[in-house]
Amino acid sequence: MFSQEQRCIYRANQLGEVICQLRFPEILSIGTTVPAAFQDAIRDEFPRYSSRKESLPPKIVGAPGNMTLENQPASMNYQFMSADGIWRVNLTSNFISLACTKYTCWEDFAQKLDKPLAAFIKLYKPAYFERVGLRYLNFISRKDLGLEGSPFRELIQSCYLGPLAEEDVMDTAVNRSSVDAEMAIRGGCRLKLHAGPGLVKKNGQPDPEVKFIFDQDLFMPGNVAVNLSAGALSTLHSQAYAIFRGAITDLLHDAMEPETI
Repeated sequence: MFSQEQRCIYRANQLGEVICQLRFPEILSIGTTVPAAFQDAIRDEFPRYSSRKESLPPKIVGAPGNMTLENQPASMNYQFMSADGIWRVNLTSNFISLACTKYTCWEDFAQKLDKPLAAFIKLYKPAYFERVGLRYLNFISRKDLGLEGSPFRELIQSCYLGPLAEEDVMDTAVNRSSVDAEMAIRGGCRLKLHAGPGLVKKNGQPDPEVKFIFDQDLFMPGNVAVNLSAGALSTLHSQAYAIFRGAITDLLHDAMEPETI
């Protein structure tokens, strides 16, 4: 499952979105006061602002046999976006996140996270992070990579394919075949994984091409000290590459134009 190969950068990576999210015990002031000071701290890199109220699902309360649903108050979600729309910071009363839709490498992503995370810590002083997460959404397009004649079994390792791994099963004959798993992995991390063919949107419009979706949601469970969050994210990133490289064949690896770091 884990590749031991040296990490590389793919010039033709198939990442639709990369998201880092850090959850913390609820800070009421974020939900009740517009985060103007936070905006001032990051506005040079994230000048576009918007906000919305998000309804939370009802919470189950009470003992077994006498349980009821209790409505929760709406939560404010503040969004700060780069001028080109590629980078997005979201802040709520219990998480801060950074997402990008044109990922190049971990070093660039981590550098972009530095300013909003530092500003958040300085202004709101979280006690700790309850969950440190990093998610990589790969939408592998055979068309974009010049691999339209290749079945998925020539691109993806068999443990992620189900029936699609069999030579007498055509990709076009299978409406649904996915692998979903949650497991403990190295470094004290956990992984939620979804792998399988599917349809996604391209530039906001439905794309008729069936792509192979490889969705890694890696996270550090338990309470993480604020000063250890950067190290936790680095550990998660190192696991993500080893898993992805272990999931693809050399044919797909080469088609994505690997470049050694």
